[in-house]
Amino acid sequence: MRARDWRLVGDEEILKSRADLKKELFALRVQAATEALENPARIRQIIKDLARIETVFGERAGVRGSGV
Repeated sequence: MRARDWRLVGDEEILKSRADLKKELFALRVQAATEALENPARIRQIIKDLARIETVFGERAGVRGSGV
C-alpha cells in the first residue's frame, strides 16, 4: 500500500496491519536463516510498508523532521 492509502485508513486497522506485518517479517527472517525463501523480495516490501505506516503515524502525531 502507498502512504496516501494508509492515510485513509483508521488507527485501529493500521495498528492491526502493523502487527501482522511485523509477525510476517519475523517469520520470513527466520525462514531466511534456516531455509531458502520462495520470495526474498517480500522482506524488503514489508520493511517499506512498515516505514510507510510509521510515517503516517508521525504525521498524525504532528511529528515532523526539520525540513532542511
